[in-house]
Amino acid sequence: MTAASPIPTHPRLGIRMAYRLQRLLRPNAGYRRLSAGIEAAGPARRLFTGGERAVKGTLFGCRMCGQCALPVTGYVCPMGCPKELRNGPCGGVGSDGSCEVYPELRCVWVEAYERAASQGRAADLRLLHRPADNRRWGQSSWLNYWQGRDDDLWHSVSPGGTTPPVTPPRKS
Repeated sequence: MTAASPIPTHPRLGIRMAYRLQRLLRPNAGYRRLSAGIEAAGPARRLFTGGERAVKGTLFGCRMCGQCALPVTGYVCPMGCPKELRNGPCGGVGSDGSCEVYPELRCVWVEAYERAASQGRAADLRLLHRPADNRRWGQSSWLNYWQGRDDDLWHSVSPGGTTPPVTPPRKS
């Protein structure tokens, strides 16, 4: 890995508080209006995005991918994985839960499972995350969330245990 590889980060915000904030910040008409106003004003958007970067970076190790997966990963940022794996751990996780790239640190996916399971939310980790859209790097994921731009970010696992295709098959 290069020196620019992400480093796994342990969230600084407790899991119960994170899920309470999630309920508080759910999209609604007020947040849609607020986010539309912020987006319409360039300086307000930059200020809001900078504030989000500072807060989420400190609390969760957020890397500002613009497509936040925190609500379904126990508020552990999967982009903190040195391999940037958004759908689960690599095959190199140590038997003690250590990261393959940084053995002195815990794997973000082990941490995500433990945090989600502690709140009865381990099933959230079975949701399939679309690959990161690199065009959104540096954008505010909260503005995208409130505007509904990431409504299709996750897919459920079907009852038979198979996952649906990430993109619908093309018709010939």
